[in-house]
Amino acid sequence: MRKDAQRNRELVLAAAREIYAEQGVEAPLDVIARRAGVGNATLYRRFPNRAALIEEVFHATLAGVIEAGEEARKADDPWAALNGYLDHVFAVLAADRGANDLMTTGIGGVPTLERLHVHNAETFAALLDRCRRAGLVRADVVTEDLLVSLAAIGRAAPALEAAVPGSWRRPLALLVDGLRAEGAHPLPTDPLTADQLALVLGEMNHRRGG
Repeated sequence: MRKDAQRNRELVLAAAREIYAEQGVEAPLDVIARRAGVGNATLYRRFPNRAALIEEVFHATLAGVIEAGEEARKADDPWAALNGYLDHVFAVLAADRGANDLMTTGIGGVPTLERLHVHNAETFAALLDRCRRAGLVRADVVTEDLLVSLAAIGRAAPALEAAVPGSWRRPLALLVDGLRAEGAHPLPTDPLTADQLALVLGEMNHRRGG
């Protein structure tokens, strides 16, 4: 890659990181091009669509969450692993609005994000199963219960972080306490299926204009 082409690529990525953090991943590509100081044609030569740019900008962040999930699966204490993984995920959600958009809604076409969604569900399923068998988690909770709750609370994480740093830990702790087997009351409705959860996440993204 020529030096000027490499420079333009780095300018686009830096601008995209800034704008996605400020405005979310629905930000138009021409806004990113203007921030980077390059023409639209230059941006599209490097990144033919929004998904390609998002993949490049967020690959390391999303891959880091997958790695944290792998470590959680290997931990000896499933309850500590579940709490530690949740803390890692929410720290990412709180720090970057763009990453929050990706991880809490049904945006498609981003390969690392698609891997993360699958891996995340598998990680929570494995940890919940281990906690359930140890008598630590209520018997009627399923992975979809946790995922939809995390998506809903996670959307508020950046606003909570902006208001009071770390304040997202309070609603997260309330959610985690609700998973405990001790003192649990029967849940009022059936859990969502995986397909129903996908519809909910897609609707959340649609309402945000994604």
